[in-house]
Amino acid sequence: MRWRRSPGPSGAWSKNGRSLGESRLARPDPSAPPRLWLGPLQGACADALSAAELAWGRGLTPGRRRRYWQSRAALRHWLAGVLDCGAATVPLHSPPGCPPRLLGGAGCVSLSHSGGALLLGFSADPIGVDLEPADRPVAAAALMRRWFPPEEVAQLCHLDPEPLRSAVLASWVLKEAAIKWRQRSLAAELALWRLDHASGQLVHGRDGVQPEARSGTTGGWRWAVVGPGARQSSLVAA
Repeated sequence: MRWRRSPGPSGAWSKNGRSLGESRLARPDPSAPPRLWLGPLQGACADALSAAELAWGRGLTPGRRRRYWQSRAALRHWLAGVLDCGAATVPLHSPPGCPPRLLGGAGCVSLSHSGGALLLGFSADPIGVDLEPADRPVAAAALMRRWFPPEEVAQLCHLDPEPLRSAVLASWVLKEAAIKWRQRSLAAELALWRLDHASGQLVHGRDGVQPEARSGTTGGWRWAVVGPGARQSSLVAA
């Protein structure tokens, strides 16, 4: 039986996905800022996956199955350190294609994976995260004119190609994180969000919601987090 270090910031040693000496579930501190972890998608021990997660994964295509099992195993191991429990006992309900949920008032969680990287977020309040390669090629001008509101287009249309690509990508990940925060549909909501590139403030064009948001670039990845306390969020990169 092999021992592995869990991929989260706790660094706890685990056996079959259960952290040693941890049995009580820690409740989230409502005053604590969100916690983020950025690291590899691969590497977490899959023994902690639930019977439901294993069954759901078997119904996916091989590529989706691998990513689903890898991301949920990593999420369980990281949350084990956050919640002070065994990875297999994390109260996670996360069917494929649905936002992950923690049951029993254990907090709120969000995840995003891109390529070989994974971004995880945890908070006492609803949270959304998103991740993309910082150098990802995008048809920036076309995306901007198709999806961005006129006020934002006016801020960006004078930019040269590379600054425009970077600004459009930064806006995109923030908006995806905001849509996950509200658990809405990307297709229905993307065009309704506006980023003020001077202040960094996100604004929903229909109901005027202005959530806390933060984005940055770490290790070649552009990431974003949206939700209460996002500006004070702490990121640990593996």
